[in-house]
Amino acid sequence: MNKVIRYLSNLLVLMLLPFFIIGGCNNNNGGGNGEGVSENVGCPETNLDISVCDTSVGVFTLEIDNPFFPLVVGSQAILEGVDDEGTEVRIVTTVLDETEEVAGVTTRVVEEDEFEDGERVETSRNFFAQAPDGTVCYFGEDVNDFEDGVVVDNSGEWRAGEGGAAPGIIMPANPQVGDIFSQEGAPGIAEDLAEIVAEGETFDVEAGTFSDTLRTEDCNPLEDSSVIDEKVYFSGIGLAIDQDAELVSFE
Repeated sequence: MNKVIRYLSNLLVLMLLPFFIIGGCNNNNGGGNGEGVSENVGCPETNLDISVCDTSVGVFTLEIDNPFFPLVVGSQAILEGVDDEGTEVRIVTTVLDETEEVAGVTTRVVEEDEFEDGERVETSRNFFAQAPDGTVCYFGEDVNDFEDGVVVDNSGEWRAGEGGAAPGIIMPANPQVGDIFSQEGAPGIAEDLAEIVAEGETFDVEAGTFSDTLRTEDCNPLEDSSVIDEKVYFSGIGLAIDQDAELVSFE
């Protein structure tokens, strides 16, 4: 009788062993910290030197005329669309007649208002200046996140020169397919990077048909690096497609 019990016990262990092995190997995509937390190593390595936006490279200008990221005071772009969850998205970007000194550089202020199903969810004030070679540099942003019309936090805001943050590249002077660059240089807060993956594609949006274009894939190493945000820039306009939101008007 005891032999039968031992035989059945051993058989049960052999049957369950594969399940234990499989379960033991599931550590959330191979996180190496011993706690089963994944390490986001999927973002590509940058190949453009961020020092082009260093405040010591020369005199920055508010005359931002990079073809794929021009900032003309008073201009406004409106993007609209519906995301994967059926939420109506609206993004209104306005170049303000305002400046802000960040890290000793006078920057142009660009306000971006984001709405979901008609409700404001975020307003940010973004700071840009153009480097001597024509690169548009991003010096940070002030952020207000809203819930039911009330500001609930300021997550993601940063400024170059504070807390070890450095300006990033929002658009290279001579953008080429294969360029990979850091857009935000705030360690642990904002570290987005972009890769230019296509140029000269034709896009039909509500605002018209455009073929002088750049398409990028953006990656955030602080989050799930397998999630890629696709953006498209139109020459003479700037950002015109942001994931599910597309340009409906520009003036």
